[in-house]
Amino acid sequence: MSVYVAVASLAELEEDTPKRVDVDGTPVSLVRTGGEVFAINDICSHANVSLSEGEVEDCAIECWLHGSSFDLRTGRPSGLPATRPVPVYPVKIEGDGPDAAVLVSVTQES
Repeated sequence: MSVYVAVASLAELEEDTPKRVDVDGTPVSLVRTGGEVFAINDICSHANVSLSEGEVEDCAIECWLHGSSFDLRTGRPSGLPATRPVPVYPVKIEGDGPDAAVLVSVTQES
């Protein structure tokens, strides 16, 4: 069973602008794009830099340092220099409107 942690409200997430949050010690980049909210590990798998400092386009986040892009749905890189995916995490929205809570799970309980 997943444990979800409230990390932001929808109003805090600007469209196509990553927001770095900490979820139980894990750095996560939250991205609101195309009417959905995604959570992806904030550390590039190629270089130890923050993905939340990159740009979002076509449901992907680009690492600002070397230009690798990662699919927000799967974490898979779309090109070099990154060859390893980054973890993605499930997101739940509780409530309605801009005050709705964004919850993320980075752990699994058995």
